[in-house]
Amino acid sequence: MLTIGNCGIEGRIVDITTLAVDAIVNAANPSLLGGGGVDGAIHRAAGPELLRECETLGGCATGDAKVTRGYRLPAKLVIHAVGPVWHGGSRREAELLASCYRRSLACAREAGCTSVAFPAISCGVYRFPPDDAVRIATQTVIDTVAATPELTHVIFACFDDAMYARYRRELAQLDT
Repeated sequence: MLTIGNCGIEGRIVDITTLAVDAIVNAANPSLLGGGGVDGAIHRAAGPELLRECETLGGCATGDAKVTRGYRLPAKLVIHAVGPVWHGGSRREAELLASCYRRSLACAREAGCTSVAFPAISCGVYRFPPDDAVRIATQTVIDTVAATPELTHVIFACFDDAMYARYRRELAQLDT
């Protein structure tokens, strides 16, 4: 585990919907009304109340994030972050992905969260290159938590061994 200030940062192979943290981040689509991958899994685990609350939010712009309750999840809150679809890197995808992580952590701070778990935003059907996404995610989180002393634990929830290996490698390189 990498420690920055008071915050431990780690990768884990885990189902993000099972984590008892203050907030989990949802790799949402702009409608916030559910979808496939982690988005669908979070909506299913949280129950229909999550969808009803999301319907009141008016969607969310790419690179931004909005907060809902966690309902039936062990996490108290869900931070819905809309990552960019990969188009080869020429449409500010890296900047928008970094913004997802910054905005998610800002939402967590505003909500008084001390622990947050992230999925690999944009790495599924949005096709962001995983190595680049992991580098952006870890560096942005490290840069942001340094100014967020309330945050004590960040988990990068990995869906498979390959993604976990990327996070482990990147965090080890940053822990020098």
